[in-house]
Amino acid sequence: MATSALMAVTLLVPDYDQAIAFYVGCVGFELVEDTDLGSGKRWVRIRPKNSEGACLLLARAVGAEQIAQIGRQAGGRVFLFFQTDDFRRDHARMLTAGVKFRELPRHEPYGIVAVFEDPYGNCFDLIEPRRE
Repeated sequence: MATSALMAVTLLVPDYDQAIAFYVGCVGFELVEDTDLGSGKRWVRIRPKNSEGACLLLARAVGAEQIAQIGRQAGGRVFLFFQTDDFRRDHARMLTAGVKFRELPRHEPYGIVAVFEDPYGNCFDLIEPRRE
């Protein structure tokens, strides 16, 4: 394989439209693709606006085993880390949109960070890296 890149990370959700509403409407991601695959299955990709990186692939959980993992994709730890160029702007916008932050913003050696969660309990870091 000459060229490779991480294309997507699966995120189990109970409902496609509810997840799109949260991640696009509240967190501020963009909907990259929403393709009907039939039988209630869809190929739904979202990613942070102005990003060329990997997408989140929203996957509707099917069956007891998958349903049990919703909100537990990282076993209670922070699952993914989202970088911003303006923490205060994005933090304020997300708060206004109803995103629940588990803590106040804090300054770490690597930058400004705060943990937020999705409606299912998955934890994410919003980070503005320290400028050198």
